Amino acid sequence: MLASEPSLRILHVLRSPVGGLFRHVLDLARQQSARGHAVGMIVDSLTGGDAAIREIARIAPLLRLGVARLPMRRKPHPGDLRALARVRREIARLKPDVVHGHGSKGGFYARASGFLPGLGDPLRVYTPHGGSFHQQPGYPLYMAVERLVAGQTDVLMFESDFIAGEYSMGVGPTPALKWVAKNGLRPEEFTPVAAKPGAAEFLYVGELSAYKGVDTLISALAELHRAENDEARFAIVGAGCELARLAAMVQRLGLNRAVAFFGALPARDAFQLGHIVVAPSRAESLPYLVMEAIAADKTVIATNVGGVAEIFGPLSDRLIPRDNPQALARAMVAALRRDAREAAAERAQLSRHVAAHFSVEAMTDSVLAGYRAGLARKGRAQGIASGAAP
Repeated sequence: MLASEPSLRILHVLRSPVGGLFRHVLDLARQQSARGHAVGMIVDSLTGGDAAIREIARIAPLLRLGVARLPMRRKPHPGDLRALARVRREIARLKPDVVHGHGSKGGFYARASGFLPGLGDPLRVYTPHGGSFHQQPGYPLYMAVERLVAGQTDVLMFESDFIAGEYSMGVGPTPALKWVAKNGLRPEEFTPVAAKPGAAEFLYVGELSAYKGVDTLISALAELHRAENDEARFAIVGAGCELARLAAMVQRLGLNRAVAFFGALPARDAFQLGHIVVAPSRAESLPYLVMEAIAADKTVIATNVGGVAEIFGPLSDRLIPRDNPQALARAMVAALRRDAREAAAERAQLSRHVAAHFSVEAMTDSVLAGYRAGLARKGRAQGIASGAAP
């Protein structure tokens, strides 16, 4: 924290303590705390399991405003009113300078509290993380809710240029300050992770949900077995609602010997289980997994969705179309046949690009600059250095 910057009281509000969104908030909260700010979190108590309990226990000693857990449902639910009342009580008790909502439901609670009296006038910040902007069922309803609370938003803090465009298309013009603060990795993540002896040729790591496109990858593996290489194996690391359907698909296509399912694992542990990481998503914002795999010196095959092209930068022409098992199978064959020195040079180029444009330090700098610009806009910048909006 600069000498000219007073300590801020920052309260992060999010729903599910899993995946990239949770990782983003944890990294941001640690960085902000290390820079002298008083930070707290409000997070769902229904999801995350033991892994979330462990992560929250690790970060809790750093959070001067503490951690509150309460039930939050993913979809609209009568319990939203009780949750909103609890969020209001926490804001009234903690008196934060900044209330930063993450994801659709966290963003709703953080901003809808602005309709309630007695909370002062904290800066209300919203970071969409994809979710309701993925053109999923219920999209018109979600956009109507976004428009409802848009007037209570001081800063829109986008994690990618892509999601900034999706917000403008779905919600339309709003009075909020628009800011881009892209996800970032820690320096220690730029260390190669070698595959274990006997590791699978291909690896998927992430949530097992429909929009992740794992079924497309299974179909592509079947194509590859029929036409090219019936020895290629595929490791699936993750958990989610699609597990039973994906397992049945593997059985139906006769791929039982070629496909192994693992539970959820930390990304760097999972990277030891395969040589080539495949990200076949149908929709994304700015996926940490793709950045993590590149930083770990893994060959990555990915679809051209969301902000993935921003991650690949000068090599974005390597991305393939979504929902196309034939194109994915061709990319998998090409990756297996690639000259080793050529592949290593490309991995190094991608890693340099990610290191230069997606660091946790730069992410935190940009987020805090967005806060300062928002506070200055509200006329509350006494002693706070102003930041220029991108």
